[in-house]
Amino acid sequence: MSQEVNEFIEKVKEPWQAELCRHLRQVVHDAIPDVQERIQYNKPHFLKNKKYAAVISTSKDAVSFTIFNAAELDLPEGLFEGPAERKTIKFRSGQQVDGEMLTGLIKQASNTL
Repeated sequence: MSQEVNEFIEKVKEPWQAELCRHLRQVVHDAIPDVQERIQYNKPHFLKNKKYAAVISTSKDAVSFTIFNAAELDLPEGLFEGPAERKTIKFRSGQQVDGEMLTGLIKQASNTL
């Protein structure tokens, strides 16, 4: 795990957002054991074979998690938004995160990277 991603998470102001960023980061690592991390555009990006697999971003009241290479995914209706090649889910304070579902989706999406 990269130090620059550690520093990004440490700087997140809202404790629930920082905790969620740590959780989502672990989800990516569970799904893609050889994932590479880096900060790009001031956000943690996760790469497999030098191609984007996922990204985490924060806003004032949410944490967004984007899965790349998502065109072939069978996504739960109403949870994700965005174009076919990348799908984003937004989490707000108190919202439950289905880590198992996200791990499966990332594994599936990254299989062809």
